[in-house]
Amino acid sequence: MRKGRILCTEDDADSREMIVMMLETSGYEVVCPADSGVALEFAQHQQFDLCLLDNWATGLTGVQLTAKIRAFNKNVPILFYSGVGGEEEEQKAFAAGAQGYLTKPDGIANLTKEIDRLIKHSRARPIDSSLTKP
Repeated sequence: MRKGRILCTEDDADSREMIVMMLETSGYEVVCPADSGVALEFAQHQQFDLCLLDNWATGLTGVQLTAKIRAFNKNVPILFYSGVGGEEEEQKAFAAGAQGYLTKPDGIANLTKEIDRLIKHSRARPIDSSLTKP
């Protein structure tokens, strides 16, 4: 049984392959297009338990994609997993509607723990400000 269905964006092909492999091994179904514009189309027409976004994906940035997803889906958890760190980048992500922000190369154990937490909370109730880190 799958733990959840994840929409992922990652512009680097090797990183994309590694993330998909690790998350699938951890029990998730992962859809990970190379372009964030395609990811937006998937988000509009398919059901996902979580969106895992790279801030600097091809097409839309993670912040732009988050804002567009929030325009039609207020409940799906959004977690950034990006090589770009720093308080300013994190604040932009949270302001756009994200619930979490991890900086690469944070380990897969931390990534799956945060994914599990966000999916569990979203299944219990719709996303609200108590899930958003300050």
